[in-house]
Amino acid sequence: MLKSLSRTVSTAVRISTTTMFSARSLQPLTRSTLCSPNSGTIRPFSRSLWMMSHNGAASVYRPKLFSSKGFTPVSCGCGSLHTEGDKAFGNFLSDEIKEEKKIQKSSTLPKMSGGWELQQNGTEAKLIRTISGEKVTVTFNVNNSIPPKFEEEAEQAQGQKSAENEPDIVSSPNFVVEVTKQAAKHSLVFDCHYPEDEAKYIFQAIHGEGEEESDIFAIREVSFQPEGDVEWKETAYTLNTDSLDWALYDHLMDFLADRGVDNTFADELIELSTAMEHHEYIKFLEDLSGFVKCN
Repeated sequence: MLKSLSRTVSTAVRISTTTMFSARSLQPLTRSTLCSPNSGTIRPFSRSLWMMSHNGAASVYRPKLFSSKGFTPVSCGCGSLHTEGDKAFGNFLSDEIKEEKKIQKSSTLPKMSGGWELQQNGTEAKLIRTISGEKVTVTFNVNNSIPPKFEEEAEQAQGQKSAENEPDIVSSPNFVVEVTKQAAKHSLVFDCHYPEDEAKYIFQAIHGEGEEESDIFAIREVSFQPEGDVEWKETAYTLNTDSLDWALYDHLMDFLADRGVDNTFADELIELSTAMEHHEYIKFLEDLSGFVKCN
């Protein structure tokens, strides 16, 4: 009874976001839902040494490092163009990489409880679990997984807090759950997400500041799709949950919970995704540094 009441209380939050997701809701479920176009419009402010020492992208004036009248080429014998600007850029990236590695919590990814097997391919990851003949696969992508509203609030607090007190960056990606039975020809697919309006709660959940237990993730769409990596059918009926009967919605959430996709899983997925996103960000900076310096 308390569980249903908790979900009913969150109805206002979910319905208030209906307008935001209405355009998305009219589209069929596709694998592109793993990377929401509404997420991550800019890089988080705390990741730029320039933005930490100045007022970031919000500054009215950003002085140019060098005059636009021309550039001074620097020869290294590789046949590529190098300028003094490239040298300054390379030095900046070296400092940025050092700072990011200082705040990196661990060089290894955190493990998921519940017997989930992790398969990673770049920014995309799959968590696979088998329960009594059923195969449960959770797929997510860390690209564009930083909630925009979380970034905006962090930027607003930049002038009031020191760099040491900046809020942690939290990656909360959309994820797709596929449940496959041995005798079934199709998988039951759930398109899930962390509502953007609950970015604060996500941060509190990770740091143990939440007072009441409620669903920190939501089901956006449900459909039957071909099993495995076969291209999903856009002609398959897709059940949108925005106007769904709450009794049916509760049963769908319980169906996922019985297969290990619950609040505990959602919390651990955020920790895993955050670690993955930070690891990929550092790797990108290293690749960028090597490209600029022509190493």
